[in-house]
Amino acid sequence: MQVSALNIYPFKSARGIAIPAAEVDARGLLGDRRMMLVDPSGHFITQRELPALARLTAIPGNATLTLRLDDGREIMVAPPHPDRRMDVAIWKSIVNAAVAADTVNARLSEWFGREVRLVFFDGGAQRTASAEWAGADSPVTFSDGYQILVTTTGSLEALNADMAAHGEGSVGMDRFRPNIVIEHDEPWAEDTWAAIEIAGLRLDLVKPCPRCIMTTQDQQTGLRDGADPMPAMGRIRMSADRRVPGPLFGWNAVPQGAGRISIGDSVRVVAERPEGWAFKQR
Repeated sequence: MQVSALNIYPFKSARGIAIPAAEVDARGLLGDRRMMLVDPSGHFITQRELPALARLTAIPGNATLTLRLDDGREIMVAPPHPDRRMDVAIWKSIVNAAVAADTVNARLSEWFGREVRLVFFDGGAQRTASAEWAGADSPVTFSDGYQILVTTTGSLEALNADMAAHGEGSVGMDRFRPNIVIEHDEPWAEDTWAAIEIAGLRLDLVKPCPRCIMTTQDQQTGLRDGADPMPAMGRIRMSADRRVPGPLFGWNAVPQGAGRISIGDSVRVVAERPEGWAFKQR
């Protein structure tokens, strides 16, 4: 097995960026989910309610950040002032985040046709993952809940095979927005992995990832008129464990330490979960 793709998503719910290598620390891949859009009350906004976020690319630079829509419009964003802050809500977490300048927020509000604000997970922001799954004091940024999402090529092939058998087309891995894609022929093998090691870095696979309407959206346009993987996941990946309900694809992982991983690195299973995960029978 080896790493076949690495991705970061600097701006939560905006386009991902494929990278050849990544620095990893306790919060996950460096630069991942460090920005987020919120409404005036501070509630987080994703493609679930704003599909047009799929058309936005965030390009970090040395001194400024570039935000670019696919129609060519762009904004240069300076680092936020550390004293300009607001509390924002992401799922059950409240995070004190830095806020972009009013001019940036006005432009983004114009782009998306509603009042929004851009917030940053900076040095003054703190958030932890669920202690039930990740252990105590496990730091995380603006991801949905955990530091790293791991998927495998064999599982995507199996999902697409079921879709094809039902005349439903196929989808790419980008629908699932993983950080680390592992090349492995055996479908769903990751259900039995408790931990893996990549370039000396241990990743504990702590919780399977329940999937939502975002998997039905084209990750370049935000449109929902193409192939839909939800019926297939409902047929073959519907969780029977009430702690994590719904269709599952991929596993949330927690890094144990820091390191650097690259495409082509070997992946070794260092701890197993022989019982796998319970799924409903068709």
